[in-house]
Order: sequence, then structure tokens, then C-alpha cells
Amino acid sequence: MANARSGSLATILFLFAFPAALHQGSAQEPVVSQNLVTDDVAVVEGETAIISCRVKNNDDSVIQLLNPNRQTIYFRDMRPLKDGRFQLVNFSDNELRVSLSNVSLSDEGRYVCQLYTDPPQEAYADITVLIPPGNPVIEAKDEVLSEGNETEMTCTAMSSKPAATIRWMKGDKELSGKPKVELTYDKMYTVTSRVTFTVSKEDDGVPVTCIVDHPAVKDFRARKNLEVQYKPEVKIVVEFPHGLTREGETLELTCEAKGKPQPQRVSWQKVDDDVPSHAVIIGGDLYIENLNKSYNGTYRCVASNPLGESFDDYVLYVYDTVPGAEPAAHDSRAGEGAPRTVDHAVIGGVVAVVVFAMLCLLIVLGRYFARHKGTYFTHEAKGADDAADADTAIINAEGGHTNSDEKKEYYI
Repeated sequence: MANARSGSLATILFLFAFPAALHQGSAQEPVVSQNLVTDDVAVVEGETAIISCRVKNNDDSVIQLLNPNRQTIYFRDMRPLKDGRFQLVNFSDNELRVSLSNVSLSDEGRYVCQLYTDPPQEAYADITVLIPPGNPVIEAKDEVLSEGNETEMTCTAMSSKPAATIRWMKGDKELSGKPKVELTYDKMYTVTSRVTFTVSKEDDGVPVTCIVDHPAVKDFRARKNLEVQYKPEVKIVVEFPHGLTREGETLELTCEAKGKPQPQRVSWQKVDDDVPSHAVIIGGDLYIENLNKSYNGTYRCVASNPLGESFDDYVLYVYDTVPGAEPAAHDSRAGEGAPRTVDHAVIGGVVAVVVFAMLCLLIVLGRYFARHKGTYFTHEAKGADDAADADTAIINAEGGHTNSDEKKEYYI
């Protein structure tokens, strides 16, 4: 009350000293000067606001600052209003700059910069007090979800000014929410955003984030991780052998089952038949030693949890043992002691190459002997035509009978 009286008394004294102010007081609409300028101020509650009254081309006229109730805060460099939160930052012929610390909502309003000319001139600085919202709160309709189900979440930002805006993110994907704004009795705003979406097993552990945007705060958010339950995923892994499955070898299969909750039961079965009597099942592992063709068929691993049942199949086909090959020893560890047998396809390929090479060799030899035929005379042929008996023929041959015809023999 004393502060108000002091401010009013200073204003009255000044008006008597400057009669021109009477004219300004009686005017309905103050004349806004182009030479007097100021700026609107937005300040967070509890922080400090700076009000600046600036004059262009000042002719030594007096500058003063009034509060929204038109009480004088500063007259030149003097402060008639006894409010210690107002402090002089700068005073000159061209500027009156004042700070207001620890701003509260009651300080909001229009502040007046006055320049005492004839007629007086005014410029207005609106102070807006920003009040940040409280910590955002996420609420989920369901704490634990099942894959394929729809869920709903709400995020609330309370008691802010102005009203906040809310965005949603699921992982790195933005969701579309439905906001609702309420004005409370103390002229504050409470914003509630609601989002609805369907979950899958891939959403398990994914964060859902509520992001609050407000001029008074940055990166204001709340987060909640999804917990999604789903039926098992089943996969059969062949641990041994790593190639074709042959007679006499050992088969080792591992059933990998993952679900939420973790599968309570994992079992092996053979489709349309019984699992071999000497097969060994340990948890999710299946061992069958000394394989033969009677074991051919489809082996199925089945896993279940409260949300359902799933399975995976493995088709076993046992091949013949390669002749002369010894089955490799196996110590039941995956990938160790793999058989070192030769495949039938490799043997067939080698035989085909050998046969082809032999055929090519025979063809080449035949063509060679056909082109190199020989001509020669036998002793019996020389002079045999003119001899009366064999002795005479031999004598004629040794003597080189010239009249005898040539006898030719060919060989291939």
C-alpha cells in the first residue's frame, strides 16, 4: 500500500511540474510515437524480465516506465515504486532499461513507456509469464499385453501456461494421439493425450515415449517400455552331420524355442509314426545313432506356452553308405567327427572320364594305322609262279627272279 501511495504522489508532483501531462491524462487514446519503441517480453515464472524503453532522435525529453496499473516504476533514473525486484540496468538520453526479477503470474500485463513531449508519447511492452507443466505422467490400460491385442495409453501434462502440446513415439515411429485441453480454476492448462495401437511380438521391450512441447521447457518427456507376450517361435538346427545323412551315422538335432513366457514344454515326435525306440531325447535335443533307411520320415519339434503352440519339421532321408568308406566316429558334439566318405557322384565322374579317354585313344590309333600301310615281298612269292616245285621257287627267289610279279600284303 505504501508503495502505491509513493508512486501516485510522485506522479502528481510531476504532473504539476509538467502541465502538459494533464492533456495526456484526459485523452482517450494515447498517441503512439514512432520515435519511442519497446519490445514484448516472454519470461518463465521465477526468472528475470528485461523491459527496454528506447528513443530515436531524442530531444532531451523525459522517459518514464509505468506498470499495468499505471504506477510509475522509474522516472528517469529514480524509482518511486518501492518494489526491490525492479532494478535499473541502463539509463541514458536514448534508453531506459529495467529488470524485473523473480517474475510471478501477477506481474503479467501491459507495461507503458512514456516520453514527455507535447503531446506525450507512449509505447507498450506486454509481459507474458510462462509456467512450465509438471512432469508428464504416462498411464497404460494394460501392463502386460498379448501379441495382436490393442492397447491404450494416456499422457498428462498438468498446470502449464500456455497449454502444452504432446507428441508420441513408439521406438522410432511417431504415433498419432488425441489431445484434450482443460482450463483449471487458477487459469492454468492441463493437457491429456490418448493414443491407441495394436502390438506385435516385435514390440516387446520397445519404449513408448510421451514428448511435451512447451516454450518454457525443452525435451520434456516420459517413457514406458512395452511388455508383450507371444507364443513360441520354433526352429530345428541340424548339429550333425553337416552333409548328406548316410547309413550307420548319427543324427543330432537341436530344437530352438523362444517365446514369452519361455516355452514350458518342448517335445519331439515323428509324423505318422513313432520315434525310433533307441532315439535319445534330452530337453530340446534329439539323438539317433546307427541310422538306416527305416528311420526316414518327418521329425517334428513342438513347443508351447500359455499363449499357444508352435512347431517346426525336419525331413530325414538316409542315403546309402559309400562302398569301402568307414563311418566317421562321432562323440555327440555338434560339428565334430564329420564323416569323410566319397560321394557316388564323384566316383561316377571319374569312371566317365576314364572311359572317354580310352575311346579317344582307340580312335587316334585306328586313324594312325590306317594311314601307314606297308608293302613287302615274301620269299615264297619270289619266282614262285615260274618254278616247278618248292625247291626251284626258293632257288629262283635267292637269285632274284626278275620276271615274277610282286606279291603285296597289307596290314592295319
